[in-house]
Amino acid sequence: MKTICLTFRIHQPYRLKRYRFSEIGNDHYYYDDFLNEDSIRTVAERCYLPANRLLLDMIKNTGNRFKLSFDISGIALDQMEIYTPEVIDSFKELAATGNVEFLAGTFSHALSALHTEEEFVYQTKCHLHKLKSLFGITPQVYCNTALIYSEQIA
Repeated sequence: MKTICLTFRIHQPYRLKRYRFSEIGNDHYYYDDFLNEDSIRTVAERCYLPANRLLLDMIKNTGNRFKLSFDISGIALDQMEIYTPEVIDSFKELAATGNVEFLAGTFSHALSALHTEEEFVYQTKCHLHKLKSLFGITPQVYCNTALIYSEQIA
């Protein structure tokens, strides 16, 4: 049997609250925390947790020939830490198999590579720090947002 490696991209953007004209200059908090929590919990219950259980079973049932990589944005990991730590635990369990790799990228799944080098480097360093703090790993592979590539980025 051939070895298979799948890559999963995971991103959960922060949702913005409805911001009315009368709030300009009075309210500088733009996020909808209720919707952010509800969204990540719903996706965790319907997708992340069942999928991670299935993937773990597939790794075990194929004699470690099934390989995975995850490109998880830092803001998705932030929300998981706050609202669904059990999802972080399921990723740690997958990582413990030795068949899972976490890919480096930009923290906020941003197109910063197209903006400025400083922002791109900053976003990347923040993402590397998050992966190191959560999973104790330093990624060996970089996956840029939307797979944007150029010689200058490389």
